[in-house]
Amino acid sequence: MNISSIVVQCKSEHFDAVKKWCEESTICDYHFGDKEKGKIIVTIEGENVEEEIEKLRQIQMAPYVISADMMMTYQEDMLDEEFKKVQEKDPVPAWLNDENIRAEDIVYQGDLKKKFF
Repeated sequence: MNISSIVVQCKSEHFDAVKKWCEESTICDYHFGDKEKGKIIVTIEGENVEEEIEKLRQIQMAPYVISADMMMTYQEDMLDEEFKKVQEKDPVPAWLNDENIRAEDIVYQGDLKKKFF
């Protein structure tokens, strides 16, 4: 299963019509909109990328839609692959178990405040 968010752009005077189309369609789920800016956030679901692309094209062809662009996507297969990679790695880096490394020689890289402020 794939889930993606789509930002739909329209003119503010057509916002209500596009919002209604999104809410009534079986293609997407309406989540949020800004009438003044003419922006609408929807999500689509599909069994695969091809199904999602087809739904995106249908949204792009809807009346009064200027543009519809995919912003974020979740692809179940890709997530499973990445999860397997994480599980296969040793959770503790080898250098942490090296008794020859002194704690004073470890440089902490997590404090951005000292680097930029």
